[in-house]
Amino acid sequence: MILRSRLAKVSDRRRCGRQRLAFQARVALSDQRSPFAEPGPIDAIEEGRAFAPKFDADGLVVCVATDTHSGDVLMVAHMNAEALQRTIATGEAWYFSRSRGALWRKGEASGHRQRVLEMRVDCDQDAVWIRVEQEGAGACHTGRRSCFYRAVPLGRSGAVSLEFRDAERTFDPHVVYGKTK
Repeated sequence: MILRSRLAKVSDRRRCGRQRLAFQARVALSDQRSPFAEPGPIDAIEEGRAFAPKFDADGLVVCVATDTHSGDVLMVAHMNAEALQRTIATGEAWYFSRSRGALWRKGEASGHRQRVLEMRVDCDQDAVWIRVEQEGAGACHTGRRSCFYRAVPLGRSGAVSLEFRDAERTFDPHVVYGKTK
């Protein structure tokens, strides 16, 4: 019983520490001057030159990454303001993981980095598209070149069964990541 109580206290301290660090990071980021313009009238958003990303309620925008050589979609991820700023500043793709609640640089663990050659924003400025030079064997954590390796058959009724396309693994995720993701 005493051991459980001590472990619970340690767990609470760790959780509080993580929450405090996350809060401090948000405060530090909010204290910096944002390089992004404030959203304005719709005509300014759609036709203007000011970059004013429209973050969702969670502070994220969708990012589509395509291969600069083939044009294939490699992945769809999310960026928060810091990931967007770092991507612009470094020319490397940075994302925000919703599942981990953390910022990450693509390829940090695998070495399969993405060098950003161009970034575009959609008409509403709530999504970005980056053309990347994919380094390494692939973009998908499953070991494939693209995260889009299954097709949904069209023109059929009833249960849908996915069809594998371009699904060959280009690397072993167990070797690269050391565990199953």
